[in-house]
Amino acid sequence: MNAEPISIRRARREDVAAIVAMLADDHLGRSREQVEDPLPASYYEAFERIERDSNLQLVVAESEGRVVGCLQLAILPGISSQGGLRGLLEDVRVASDYRSRGIGEQLVQWAIAQAKARGCNLVELLTHASRVDAQRFYKRLGFAASHVGMTVRF
Repeated sequence: MNAEPISIRRARREDVAAIVAMLADDHLGRSREQVEDPLPASYYEAFERIERDSNLQLVVAESEGRVVGCLQLAILPGISSQGGLRGLLEDVRVASDYRSRGIGEQLVQWAIAQAKARGCNLVELLTHASRVDAQRFYKRLGFAASHVGMTVRF
């Protein structure tokens, strides 16, 4: 498969609507996100919090001027693993009409390289049990099922 030519850059405030649209574009996201015009202020407030935190990077993949993918990389300090850092991938999404073009792989490989450059010992992620295609995608990229994720929602 030839990868779609993209650029990966830090997200900007004007990208938030495109990011939210991608987050909402599946069976889980439809029930969690509010795609409205204008977007609820909570999305922009979250964007500002992310921007202020040097351990968080929200990035987008851009193709021909259009935002077609996104992910968030969190660098987490911890005591375990001899005080090692870990990278956590969140909200990896590709616009539905751009899937299967190698964009998700480029985003994830970019994040892995960033985590290594920041000194992380590992990169981990959670994916919902119902996202079977995503699990297959991550396994193809070298991720292995290693933990059982649990959630409490408020």
